[in-house]
Amino acid sequence: MLNNHEKADTLVEALPFIRKYYGKTVVIKYGGSAMADEEIREEFIKDVVLMKYVGINPVIIHGGGPEINLMLKKLGKETEFVEGNRVSDTETVEVAEMILSAKLNKGIVADINKHGGKAVGLSGKDGNLILAKKKYIEKDNQKLDIGFVGEVVKINPEIIEILAEKDYIPVISSIGQDLEGNTYNINADYVAGEIAGVLNAFRLLFLTDVDGILTDHNDKATLIPEISSSEVIKLINDGIITGGMLPKVNTCLNAVNKGVKNVIILNGKVKHSILLELFTYEGFGTMIKSD
Repeated sequence: MLNNHEKADTLVEALPFIRKYYGKTVVIKYGGSAMADEEIREEFIKDVVLMKYVGINPVIIHGGGPEINLMLKKLGKETEFVEGNRVSDTETVEVAEMILSAKLNKGIVADINKHGGKAVGLSGKDGNLILAKKKYIEKDNQKLDIGFVGEVVKINPEIIEILAEKDYIPVISSIGQDLEGNTYNINADYVAGEIAGVLNAFRLLFLTDVDGILTDHNDKATLIPEISSSEVIKLINDGIITGGMLPKVNTCLNAVNKGVKNVIILNGKVKHSILLELFTYEGFGTMIKSD
């Protein structure tokens, strides 16, 4: 337990970091256990409100796969995945939009408002924020149609910028639409990377269920605190970064290539992981930076 002097020292130590991030945009991909665990969720919301009060402009992009799975199961509908993508017919994408843009999105907004922040919930349909197109999967030399699964064509950041100017925190669900008005469910990791790139964000934070990039998945001591894009590509080519980590890392590389200063992969299951990353010398997780 810290005494009062130690608490004061901690606040003073944060001063250079508050100065560093003041007025900067930080995009946060929110999901996984950080979203499902009520206690961790509560602390995450407080951290975001604190960021806003010290002059940072947080932008939240969230997913919600487990909640979608649960609702589809209640409806007696089977869930099929191809290359990690949910096959989505008309009913499935309607359920996805309902869960993401209504239940989860508005729940996050309400929690931020409850703790003294000002949040506005958006989907990619609002203000033509996310223009999407149908995503096809290349498999066995065939192009597979997996339904209303989308990929980002263009981000229109105007509505985000207007909200930030008025001190609102944008909370964005990963739903987009095409020029014909068709609705698409899009991987929230990719949406976060694209939005961070267009906003020229100072940081993109990926809250995951792992500590960051490890050279040995079974040994937390092998965490890489900082790594360049070229070094990440080498780890991918060497087979060290594989499986579910690969799409996230590729999204991080894409964001860095599009102008995001640094991308950090960190464990959202740890309380105040965002504050530890932003406001301490040690940082938290793995930072990916351009060469």
